Amino acid sequence: MKQQETIDYFLKVVWQNMANSYNQIASGFGITQAIGYVLINIEKEGTAVSKLAGLLGVKATSLSRMLNNMEELGLIYRETAVGDKRSVKVFVTDFGAEKRQLAKGVVISFNEYLNDNLSVNEKSNLIGTLQKLNKLTLAYTNTIHDEQKDK
Repeated sequence: MKQQETIDYFLKVVWQNMANSYNQIASGFGITQAIGYVLINIEKEGTAVSKLAGLLGVKATSLSRMLNNMEELGLIYRETAVGDKRSVKVFVTDFGAEKRQLAKGVVISFNEYLNDNLSVNEKSNLIGTLQKLNKLTLAYTNTIHDEQKDK
């Protein structure tokens, strides 16, 4: 099977192109696509670091460096829960809220562009297929790895 015939190849290429486009636009606002995504996903009442990690598909420890950077830039601040010192919530500063609005505007504009260029049926089929692909990916076990382990 050629690489260009695999589903994961096209997913990676499309996502990389989207991320590059978002990064190019975001750099004009002094942030990155990833920072914009984090800002968009922080709720007004704060969001737990563990929840943010889940939304981003990373481990909470991996998110730490990005949050430190965002804190240094004045985009966010963190507060430890009074009753549970292990629980940390992230909040957006006023400056972060400005950047979040810019990021939301870019996402809305891009999705309007996609909606204008995909039929309702194409969009529905794509979302349904991606949801199914996500379920299949989560359920997949590497049988080759399992077979080598048993040897």
